[in-house]
Amino acid sequence: MNILILNGPNLNLLGKREPEIYGNLSFETYFTQLQQRFPQHQLSYFQSNHEGCLIDKLQEADGVFDAVVMNPGAYAHTSIALADCIRAIGIPVVEVHISDISKREPYRRHSFTAEACQAHFSGFGMESYDKAIASLA
Repeated sequence: MNILILNGPNLNLLGKREPEIYGNLSFETYFTQLQQRFPQHQLSYFQSNHEGCLIDKLQEADGVFDAVVMNPGAYAHTSIALADCIRAIGIPVVEVHISDISKREPYRRHSFTAEACQAHFSGFGMESYDKAIASLA
């Protein structure tokens, strides 16, 4: 499968940002590990701190990629626009979160984007991405 991994705001700071929640590993390092663990898939990666860029990338992915694994970051809790886009495209999207959003602050416990996704993995650390890729295969 040709899979796009799409990360939202502040995920470019993994390895530095709140390591007690998100760990010490940068996503670039982890992405290399994912490529080694899933050699049967073509994995691509894109990150943006801007909601519109994430929407543009989802729309561009439709018909180019077989699926998207998306960590929308905080946009999960606020972005009806991302949820609408996920519903509008013709490829499956699986949402991931590194932390368990159901055990975080009350405003983080609901995900508008997860409602539009085919599956959701939260709270498995970086392995949430592994689980999402495995679920697509």
